[in-house]
Amino acid sequence: MQRYGSVIHVKPEMLEEYKRLHAAVWPDVLKRMKESHIQNYSIYYKDGWLFSYFEYNGDDYEKDMALIASDETTQRWWDVCKPCQQPLATRREGEWWADMEEVFHLD
Repeated sequence: MQRYGSVIHVKPEMLEEYKRLHAAVWPDVLKRMKESHIQNYSIYYKDGWLFSYFEYNGDDYEKDMALIASDETTQRWWDVCKPCQQPLATRREGEWWADMEEVFHLD
């Protein structure tokens, strides 16, 4: 199992919309994530920042992420959510949410 954390800004005027969307994530989006071995997924908010955490329990992360990215329902979900977000200027090319480095973990 691998843990992943990432960060992005939420536009202040879109915070309530973002919360509303995530109070009822589309079932097919959740299904695709679970089928791609994503578990224990959480998004936290603080002072304009969104922090996401999830665990990956598969054996081909790149393949599973590609399956998520190619899913039409997930693409539509992202189209709805992206206007709420402002990516970090320091993110790597190809990232929307900026990946974070894990510096500590207690088992």
